[in-house]
Amino acid sequence: MKKYIFFTLFLLLILTKTSAQKPQKLNSNQIFEKIQKLNFLGTALYIAAHPDDENTRLISYLANHVKARTAYLSLTRGDGGQNLIGPEIRELLGLIRTQELVAARKVDGGEQLFTRANDFGYSKHPTETLEFWDKEKVLADIVWAIRTFKPDIIINRFNHRTPGTTHGHHTTSAMLSVEAFELSADNTKYASQLEHTQSWQPKRLFFNTSSWFYRTKAAFEKATKGKLSTLDVGVYYPLKGLSNNEVAAIASSQHLCQGFGRLTTRGTQKEYLEFLKGSKPKDQHDLFSGINTTWNRIKGGGEIGAILYEVEKNFDFSNPSKHLPVLLKAYDKIQLLEDAHWRTIKLKQIKEIIYAAAGLYLEVSASSSSTTPNGKVELTMEVLKRSDITTFFDSYTIVGNGISVGIAQEKQLENNVRLNIRDTIQLKNKSYSDPYWLQNKWSLGMYDVKNQLQIGKPASSRPLQVEFHLNMWEHKISFTKDVVYRYAKRDKGELYNPFEVLPEVTTKLNNKILIFSDDTKQKVSVEVRAGTKNVRGTVALDVPKDWSVQPKLQSFVIAQKGDVQMVDFYVSPPKKQSEGKLKVLAKANGQLYTKELIEINYNHIPKQSVLLDSEAKIVRLNIQKAGNFIGYIQGSGDAIPESLRQIGYKVKEIHPKEINENNLAQFDAIVVGIRAYNTLPELKFKQKYLLDYTKNGGTLIVQYNTSRRVDVQAPFNLKLSRDRVTDENAKVTLLAKNHSILNFPNVISESDFNGWVQERGLYFPNTWSKEYTPILSMHDKGETAKKGSLLVAKYGKGNYIYTGLSFFRELPAGVSGAYKLFANMLSVVKNKLEIKNEIKE
Repeated sequence: MKKYIFFTLFLLLILTKTSAQKPQKLNSNQIFEKIQKLNFLGTALYIAAHPDDENTRLISYLANHVKARTAYLSLTRGDGGQNLIGPEIRELLGLIRTQELVAARKVDGGEQLFTRANDFGYSKHPTETLEFWDKEKVLADIVWAIRTFKPDIIINRFNHRTPGTTHGHHTTSAMLSVEAFELSADNTKYASQLEHTQSWQPKRLFFNTSSWFYRTKAAFEKATKGKLSTLDVGVYYPLKGLSNNEVAAIASSQHLCQGFGRLTTRGTQKEYLEFLKGSKPKDQHDLFSGINTTWNRIKGGGEIGAILYEVEKNFDFSNPSKHLPVLLKAYDKIQLLEDAHWRTIKLKQIKEIIYAAAGLYLEVSASSSSTTPNGKVELTMEVLKRSDITTFFDSYTIVGNGISVGIAQEKQLENNVRLNIRDTIQLKNKSYSDPYWLQNKWSLGMYDVKNQLQIGKPASSRPLQVEFHLNMWEHKISFTKDVVYRYAKRDKGELYNPFEVLPEVTTKLNNKILIFSDDTKQKVSVEVRAGTKNVRGTVALDVPKDWSVQPKLQSFVIAQKGDVQMVDFYVSPPKKQSEGKLKVLAKANGQLYTKELIEINYNHIPKQSVLLDSEAKIVRLNIQKAGNFIGYIQGSGDAIPESLRQIGYKVKEIHPKEINENNLAQFDAIVVGIRAYNTLPELKFKQKYLLDYTKNGGTLIVQYNTSRRVDVQAPFNLKLSRDRVTDENAKVTLLAKNHSILNFPNVISESDFNGWVQERGLYFPNTWSKEYTPILSMHDKGETAKKGSLLVAKYGKGNYIYTGLSFFRELPAGVSGAYKLFANMLSVVKNKLEIKNEIKE
């Protein structure tokens, strides 16, 4: 049988990048693959800790070759990582990485699940990890994922028996998975979950091992000989025109904020799985060996399978609609299945196939991208059938919180003749549609989600949907579509955004940290944004009791939705050092509004709308500085330039192409941003100018770079490592107490390292030449002292400084001691002190 190869690499890239929001439109090959998947009743769950931990080769193999329903359970959303594409960190980075995971699953065919664990940053041991994660809650969430997804097999990415050899989150994910394997079948454990699901015992548990977990390949082979299941995941898919490895590479490349873009590969590729628990497979090359994965698995399934196996066997690629009568017959029978779990899954799958085979296109677009909880929404619906099967459009129902309106139509759909419907609806106290796990206050280690049915979902359910009720060949069937916002730009073409429900008023402070270096009052501007038209009200600032604000109240009047108005206040700090929260309080129509709207918009993921508290940290800091004009070379992106402006520096951001001997001379210091040597290849061609600037009397500060395949081209020998101090409270010892960097213009003491966030620093050098002076010593519990966090070397008339301290986290968090130390680094060339005590052990 001739098979048409439409599913190309180009199509994958289009679907997952430039058109991240566009609805999927299946071609014949994809419909056939969906039928193959419909006829496989087996499920696999892959478990690890973070976005980009997952083995996309194995997930793709299981989803596309085996045809199993496959999901990746990532315990965290990757909130504690770094961001290579923008300034977002912490919860906003977690939101980006969540959507990148969803995009990866759209490529490799898997589904995506989470727990409530918050990625608090690098952890060296499970003991440390579980000091931040609530073990019982994370374990409960893994059990919940198993009970609701009901996998036959579970695969751990990491080894549960080797704590301390890799990231603590990694090992913890495996340890908890092993524990949950049997707990999920125990009705006495997490019994409240059983109000919504049933207990479940997976058939077998594996560890996805490789030589990476051993010192050498020989050690791996010796330790695992005869113990492993082996899969060749390098298979080729003629229907896709791609190998499994190519699909996996494209999926992995969705993790752009982590720099995971990579080349596609082809050819044989082995994956190894060590059996841990359950019933061991008889066939070491088939993970589902001995598990019934046919329709006969479920009561009443045999009759359905007889219909659908025949469709698969005789599928007509040139006319998929030919199969609609028997597909609809199978659809009716699936509705009668007693097994609710498989009934739900298979109804969803077969409806997707019927929709595509019938050439249906159903879409609901709002007239704008958002509305308010009680706002009106103008909807435009498109109904189109592109096949000869007799189809009547009976009615549609508006589905949403507080809304369920059915409208009868009763119209026969003509082949390829579009039916357009317009409607306006009024919402009724609809809740906001921002990410559900960010709606309650969270801790460093855990998100707080109250609704059990939300736990594990990658995103909030869409706030508004339309259910289209059709009669196809005398079979009643309904299809539900999310309301979207569809529009076009001349330079980009057709675009889609999610439709959101947002507040009538949101406010924004441009600076999340307000630093007062003396007791002079500062102007604080608040941006007020209207979520609907004709909004008026007042804004006030709430500050700690030893601070003051003038005026007490400001009014705003905004006529157009989406427009903004700026209102100004003057905040006066106390004379003594102090810090606290400044909160923005807006009132309109008798309602209090305290949220800021943050919009994240990258091409490779859907637009994200986030509501966070509209507030800033305010710090009265006794800080001195020397020098004024700073040049900043951004690397992967951070907020340090704005932080330096907060304490009075004039900062100019420099693009590498602007670096030359004439441009650099004007600056009192040059700062190189995080990961610059990792992310800016052109920087190596400009290094000579930076070193000449330093030799002629300038200060060059280079912040952390990852150690893998990078040369920071320091003036003297300096070797980066993976050394890091993850405990933000780790004791810091001042090695060079008389060095100017600890004394001018601010005296630095060990107390200045109090209140740091997430970590001390990362990727410290562990080898350096005698020209460098190590300034600080620190270490995590049970480890040797790390002295490479801050190194200073005289180079000609100037100073070269390399630091792995996490200033990119500390300055935006308003950590006072970090500001003082950074000011000293910028001022080092301006002082007259000499180094008297190089190192004090």
